This record gives sequence, structure tokens and C-alpha cells, in this order.
Amino acid sequence: MPTDTPYPAIAVVGPTASGKSDLALYLAEAFDGEIVNYDSIQLFRLFNIGTAKPPESDRARVPHHLIDILDPHELFSAGDYQEMARRTLGEIRERGRVPILVGGTGLYLRAVIDGLFDGPKRSPRLRTRLHATARVRGPDYVHAILRRLDPKTAARVAAPDLPKVIRAIEVRLETGRPLSSHLDVGPRRPNLEFAFHLVGLDPPREELNSRIGLRVRQMFEQGLVEEVQQILEQGISPDAAAFRAIGYRQVLETIDGIISTDEAIITTERDTRRYAKRQLTWFRKQHEPRWFDGFGTDPEIQESVRRDVTDALGRRVQD
Repeated sequence: MPTDTPYPAIAVVGPTASGKSDLALYLAEAFDGEIVNYDSIQLFRLFNIGTAKPPESDRARVPHHLIDILDPHELFSAGDYQEMARRTLGEIRERGRVPILVGGTGLYLRAVIDGLFDGPKRSPRLRTRLHATARVRGPDYVHAILRRLDPKTAARVAAPDLPKVIRAIEVRLETGRPLSSHLDVGPRRPNLEFAFHLVGLDPPREELNSRIGLRVRQMFEQGLVEEVQQILEQGISPDAAAFRAIGYRQVLETIDGIISTDEAIITTERDTRRYAKRQLTWFRKQHEPRWFDGFGTDPEIQESVRRDVTDALGRRVQD
């Protein structure tokens, strides 16, 4: 294979609870691959139950990368992820194995494949003010600021995702242009070293919602509240970015006495369903996966994906 020929890589996309991790594990074992996480919260140590991290047994079967690499208080941007993930893919290529990306943070996958625009550096003063405003007046108030400054970005970034909301406000104020316009025109550094083949899972909506409900209830039964309490007891601030993830912020409200555990479960299920819908919308707009109408846990879907990957990437991924 010529050295200037892009090296094969696989990316699994789809909504939460669709079985992406199971499919990625299957593909890694089928094609001698290594898994690269692109879920933004799985990067953080201690946050385990609410992120549905792959169990140690799965990590023992296949090498997993970019999981448990950050302390909860660390700041980490999509640009940071782009640099680290591209370096990881290069290392996997040097070992002659196939990188298999899996996760749920579409922006991170986009950073790896397409690159990101060269935005302004962080403004510590502005960020401090906006975080303080969010603590006092709530994330909805900060999101309202973004709606005035950049309605297009505000429509696709939810209020609880405070880091993205603040970054969008920062870009608008520092450059005079909305983040949406930067994303539309670039410039970016597309990854030309790899030939990415994307496979997408799009299971029936009613069954997906049922699985989301089951997963959420299992997380609480497995000790999500206790996990959050243990994290707080280690001195981690409730303002840490990872606590803004769905499920964790609801548990914080439970601990603070704002809502009951039953209410936390209901709102977590609701917000997760909405998040799954946004994920599908994002992947359909940003990329062109080969879609499969089922779950990644289904052996028939796994076999169909295996054949599709073989056809797309050829014998190179089998050798």
C-alpha cells in the first residue's frame, strides 16, 4: 500500500443507548482494531456510571484510548481533543492496527475528521463573569444571552451545556462574528491521513426510548447518586464541567434537595431522549454515514456492518 494512501479508520455514530460501544467492540475484534473514545464526559476520571463507560472486561479484550485521562476540574476543549485524538490515531496506525472511533460528542468527531476553525483564545475574564452569572441566575439566563448574540448556535446548543454556550458567546464577542458563521466557512485542517468510513445506528424510535428509560433506571439502581456523593467528598466542585452532563446535574439537584430521586429519573430520561434526537440530527447534517436500522447489540446488524466495512475498506483492514 503506497505511503501516501490514506489509512483506513472506522467511526461508529448514532444516538445514545443504540449500542455503539458493543458494535465498536465487535468491529475491533473483527478487524484487529483499537477503540478511540470521542465522548466528552468519558474523558474524566471518577465519572463512571452516568457515562456508561465500557467495563474493564471490555477494555481487557481490546485496547481503549482517551478514557479516564482527565481530572474532573481540568479544562479541555474540542481543539485539545483534536490534537490528542489525531496523535492517538497516528500511534494506532504505526502499530498496523485499525482505529475505531466511538462516542456521542459529534463536535469531537468532527474535530478529528474535518478539523476546527481557528478561533480566538480563551478569555479568562469573560469566562469567569459568565460562570458567575450562571451560578447566580442559572444557565438559561446565559443561554438567553447567546440567543441574542447568535440565534443559530443557540438553537443547536442546549442551555445546560454551559461550556459550549460560553464558548459561543466568547467567539461572538471576541471576533464580532457568530460561531455559526465561523463553522460554516472555516478555515479548518481536514485529516487527510485517514480514510474514514462512518457507520450509523438508527434504531426504531419507540424501542430506543424504551432502552433509554431502562438505562437511566439502571444507572440510578447501580449507585449514580452514591457515585456523585463520593466525587463531591473528594473535593471536586459541583461547578466542574463533567457535572453538567445529563444525569449528573439532576443528581446534584437531588442532593441539594431541589428535586426528588424519582423526579431526577424522570427528567434524566426526558433530557436523554432529547439529546438522542439532537445527536441524530447532528450526524445526519455533518457526515454521511452508512445507516443501519437497528441496535449495535444485534448480531445481524453487527454482521451487516462487518460486510459493509469490508466492502468499503477492502482487504486492507483484514490483513
